[in-house]
Amino acid sequence: MSTLPAGAGRSFGVYVHVPFCATRCGYCDFNTYTPGELGYSASPESWLDAVRRELQLAAGVLAAPPAVDTVFVGGGTPSLLGADGLAAVLDAVRTSFGLTPGAEVTTETNPESTSPEFFEGIAAAGFTRVSLGMQSAAPHVLAALDRRHTPGRAVAAAREARAAGFEHVSLDLIYGTPGETSEDLAASLDAVLAAGVDHVSAYALVVEDGTAMARRVARGELAAPDDDVLADRYEQVDAALSAVGLQWYEVSNWAVSPEARCRHNLGYWLGGDWWGAGPGAHSHVGGVRWWNVKHPARYAAVLAAGESPAAGRELLSADDRRVERVMLELRLADGLPLDALDEAGRGVASRALGDGLLAPGPPGRVVLTPRGRLLADAVVRDLLTG
Repeated sequence: MSTLPAGAGRSFGVYVHVPFCATRCGYCDFNTYTPGELGYSASPESWLDAVRRELQLAAGVLAAPPAVDTVFVGGGTPSLLGADGLAAVLDAVRTSFGLTPGAEVTTETNPESTSPEFFEGIAAAGFTRVSLGMQSAAPHVLAALDRRHTPGRAVAAAREARAAGFEHVSLDLIYGTPGETSEDLAASLDAVLAAGVDHVSAYALVVEDGTAMARRVARGELAAPDDDVLADRYEQVDAALSAVGLQWYEVSNWAVSPEARCRHNLGYWLGGDWWGAGPGAHSHVGGVRWWNVKHPARYAAVLAAGESPAAGRELLSADDRRVERVMLELRLADGLPLDALDEAGRGVASRALGDGLLAPGPPGRVVLTPRGRLLADAVVRDLLTG
């Protein structure tokens, strides 16, 4: 890969993909692997060595390696690495790039692979933010999702993280699972609020092709998610969180304050630059996007041979970037500048304002209304096609 110029004066993030999971959830189509699927072909040790090599490569590829403003360790199940493993990941980022003062450093965690000692260890290593996968507080909903953690464990883990000194703790919910009632979701929301977190992500269940859940739906064992039910559930989530001061800042994300928002994800949504390290990770720097080989063994072998792990790349055209800007920025509470739209798109925006899908935002911007958020994909499509 030729030298790439990171955007001058722009924030720069690093994403690290951990491909390991103890078991595979039925709805998941991420690039993850269980021990039985990997066998002896890859290990956390070989993966970490490869990540170090890729980050060193990254620092050499970038024309002027910037200090990192945000780090996000995702997966997979990063907490399976333990506190020492996650500390080693962050050390690799520091060694290759350095961190800016006040950098946001997040890790995703599975509640079952955490403990008070784990949170104390990653806090000491320099992590500043924890994102916990809760999904639901209802046992039968967790069972439908093939989640292995017990219903109360996510809330307990969030409290342990706060006790370890984490100011920023997020819980993730999935709504619309077959068999979930509005009462089940209300109980999950009550549990989230009892945990005292400052950030919540809530996503509608999507049945992805090739997953175990998709096969169960195809066999008639589970009902497919219903769009009307999903809309009702979203409104229920938004009402419950807004009532206690968790305000939406992206269609699927709520925070108690601007400081509690996920700065790393905001970098994605605002078209920032980031390097994605790890098997299957995606990167974007200076209008160039690329993605790594997916299998951990292949990823490690390529880097051990001194080669780039990139499997493909694309140079984004001006129109590509405009389309992505509309798709992503419109999902934000700060809204979309009207000058990001062409003349036809501005005409559509004017009609959407009259239809109650958009509302005036800060000067020169439009923002999705509550009804518009339910139809965000359709609004974006209309804005782009005129």
